[in-house]
Amino acid sequence: MNKSLSLVSALVLAPMLSMAQWKYPETAKVNQVDNYHGTQVADPYRWLEDDRSAETAQWVKAQNTLTFDYLEKIPYRNALKKRIEEVFNYTKLSAPSRKGEWFYFYKNNGLQNQSVLYRQKGLNGAPEVVLDPNQLSPDGTTRLQSFVISKDGKYAAYTLSKGGSDWQDGYVMDLTTKTNLSEKIEWIKVSTISWQGNGFYYSRYPKPEGSALAAKNENHQVWFHHVGTSQSDDQLVYQDLKNLQRFHYLQVTEDEKFAILIVSDRGKGKEGNALFYKKAGQESFQPIVAEVDKFSYSVIDNIGDEFLIETNENAQNSKILRFNPANKSWKVVIPEKAEPLQGARTAGGKLFLSYLKDVTTRVYVHAMDGKLENEVKLPGLGTCSGFGGNADDKFVFYTFTSFTFPPTIYRYDIATKKSTVFTKPELSFDPSAFETKQIFYTSKDGTKVPMFITYKKGLQLNSQNPTLLYAYGGFNVSSLPAFSATLIPFLEQGGVYALANIRGGAEYGEKWHEAGMKLKKQNVFDDFIAAGEYLIVQKYCDNQHLALRGGSNGGLLVGAVINQRPDLCKVAFPQVGVMDMLRYHKFTIGWNWSPEYGNSDDATDFKNLFQYSPLHNIKSVAYPATMVTTADHDDRVVPAHSFKYTAELQAKAGSVSSNPLLIRVDVNSGHGASNTAKSIEQTADIYAFLFYNMGFVPKKL
Repeated sequence: MNKSLSLVSALVLAPMLSMAQWKYPETAKVNQVDNYHGTQVADPYRWLEDDRSAETAQWVKAQNTLTFDYLEKIPYRNALKKRIEEVFNYTKLSAPSRKGEWFYFYKNNGLQNQSVLYRQKGLNGAPEVVLDPNQLSPDGTTRLQSFVISKDGKYAAYTLSKGGSDWQDGYVMDLTTKTNLSEKIEWIKVSTISWQGNGFYYSRYPKPEGSALAAKNENHQVWFHHVGTSQSDDQLVYQDLKNLQRFHYLQVTEDEKFAILIVSDRGKGKEGNALFYKKAGQESFQPIVAEVDKFSYSVIDNIGDEFLIETNENAQNSKILRFNPANKSWKVVIPEKAEPLQGARTAGGKLFLSYLKDVTTRVYVHAMDGKLENEVKLPGLGTCSGFGGNADDKFVFYTFTSFTFPPTIYRYDIATKKSTVFTKPELSFDPSAFETKQIFYTSKDGTKVPMFITYKKGLQLNSQNPTLLYAYGGFNVSSLPAFSATLIPFLEQGGVYALANIRGGAEYGEKWHEAGMKLKKQNVFDDFIAAGEYLIVQKYCDNQHLALRGGSNGGLLVGAVINQRPDLCKVAFPQVGVMDMLRYHKFTIGWNWSPEYGNSDDATDFKNLFQYSPLHNIKSVAYPATMVTTADHDDRVVPAHSFKYTAELQAKAGSVSSNPLLIRVDVNSGHGASNTAKSIEQTADIYAFLFYNMGFVPKKL
């Protein structure tokens, strides 16, 4: 090491070393003890669950002051933020969707806080702005959540969320003039928007009592809104007062001949859903599947008076069936395959099916009777989405991406079966300077788990590379290969990014999911630990150059793993995590997670949850440098999870750990960053915190 570099390193590390003795804000304790099936469990920070109290606000302010004072001392923090802005500043487009002669699409010029909705006549018409969410709030945190156009193309129903909240307000736009009508619809949440005639169906909750951001959400209702009327005139279509923790959604078939009602009961631990239909003009719904059980069913399309349905009934990887309401008969159209079915869409009289093979997409085109016609040849191994459209479409669009392949939109001609590039991004950097490989490592119980590893070409396996390991591992959600420009500044510095496809997800179908849920949740943590150990053994890094990151269920993952193996890594980022596994079901729609985790009201589930709950298993040992992240408008995983976890972490480990144990609370943001600026700021802080605590000095930025 040359003398100048040694001097720079010393100067960079000096602030960190001088802050080794931490003085965290004092957090008051209350004498709260709960009895769970004979076990007494203390909850001294229960008061932090009150998101509206002055005491909680003061605690957040003190914690943020400590955290941001620390981050501001990192000399290259602003340079990292600037570099992230540079690589992120390119035009981003969505695939177009057609309504009549108009094509609608989203566009972001680069650093706009929100993407703007455009339309144009034909593929060669002049684009015009339909709705620009950036004009709706001074800080750009109002987000366009849905925009659904009526069958005749005259109106659109759309919803907006504010500050990152899951609550949405609905509006109606006259597309002839691109102006709003007078109505406003409130308290929409977990909803589809589906037009039929002169109005549309939507789902909402009654106005919450108490905190709108934390109150338990119950009695999910379906309503119908007529264009030109007030919400008070809306028609209640469906509710179930005997089962307040059910979800109810309604979708209308493209020909508007049928309304399809979906009912799920996850509050009682049931994974599946019931399914009903109502023909236009009929008063009541008729059952397709009358009872909620363990299987899921969704209507893909109707073929005349029959329904094409995707289901996992006795088919863990899913299959396609055809249901005849007249005689209640079922017919297999596409049998289950060895690979899990990822998506099923129709367009142009064809059925497009996408499957996952070792976590990469394969797409096949079938006739509506199920006959295989061809495979869509994709550009490589990666993730593909799209293909949906109208029954009279002659072509459809799809988007392909991978870790080093920026999202590129393709046009697929249905008659010729050919794909052509429709549009691809113009970048200021070269993604081919990086490479990705997929490996399979062995978990604790012998299970082979796939992992993608991305890095700059020419990487030296010297155990000294800053390495960021990410995973999710839950809710039947697949973590797929995808391009992210915000990773580039990390990779440019010689960083290694690893994505582990651990159990709990859908990468290998329902069996992969079931192997990581409820009483088998420890498999998820074991898989993540084994991923970190693989990276260390293969000399990508050592435990002083490994960071763990995960959000939501992944935040729970990181919190549990650093409790079980605080020696595994140097840095940890538990983001918007479910940290209190004993009380998660008491807030907003947390009860909806019971099928995944179990519920502390059950004695067997309680024992399992108590064994790994991040909040309840913190030890008085040295922890890795930890930056918890959450946001004040997160009404999905309420910030109280992160507040209580941080308070306990600082109280138990703060005096024995020289590493910082901090929390970063974003303002006017939610479960995900509410705009581009906040996303970039958070990413820069994560990279800065990671490099700083690894003693790594970034090269010129």
